[in-house]
Amino acid sequence: MKKYEVIAFDLDGTLTNPERGQLTGFEYALKKHSITYPSREWLKRYIGPPIHDVWQLDFNLSFEKVVEMIETYREYYNVYGWRENDIYPDIHEMLSELKARGYKLAVATGKPEKIAKRILRLFALDSYFDFIGGASEDDSRHRKSDILRYVLEGVGESSDKTVLVGDRRFDAEGARALGADCIGVLWGHGSKDELSAAGFDYIAESPSDVTEYLTKRAD
Repeated sequence: MKKYEVIAFDLDGTLTNPERGQLTGFEYALKKHSITYPSREWLKRYIGPPIHDVWQLDFNLSFEKVVEMIETYREYYNVYGWRENDIYPDIHEMLSELKARGYKLAVATGKPEKIAKRILRLFALDSYFDFIGGASEDDSRHRKSDILRYVLEGVGESSDKTVLVGDRRFDAEGARALGADCIGVLWGHGSKDELSAAGFDYIAESPSDVTEYLTKRAD
């Protein structure tokens, strides 16, 4: 059984729930660019995926237009939306236990790194992590595989000693691209069907379930 040295966590839908701020930011950007959409509820599909890719496909837009729309989104989110966020129950307890067991902990998020660090400080989560990695300011690093590679360089470990914890299929795809294992979590924004189809190595129902699974593997 493979033993891990690094546990990398997605942020949105895994450590915190960004729904309030992100949905308002999505609405702000789409309305400003005259893009129609069915409802605010419908926009939940964009919490988690790399929106550069999915907005191009869903709205039949050029990459350049999507970059422009994301900048508009950030006009709201980077000022107001990042605070409209909630930490999931038992996250502190999970991270504290894993840290005490000697794991290197990291964050691998598609959010811009500067904003991710603000959110982690807001909930006093930043001190748990050896490295916090996110998307680059110029968006050249926005896919999960590129972000995870950057994180592994930051902690100085290889992918075969790493497990990524996330809530969407894009997390599994990013981990697999580098040969890392992955744990799916059901308290986020991905359904059980999505996580099962994505091929996560394990699907956890709660933060304590993540801790228990990793503890058993280490014993």
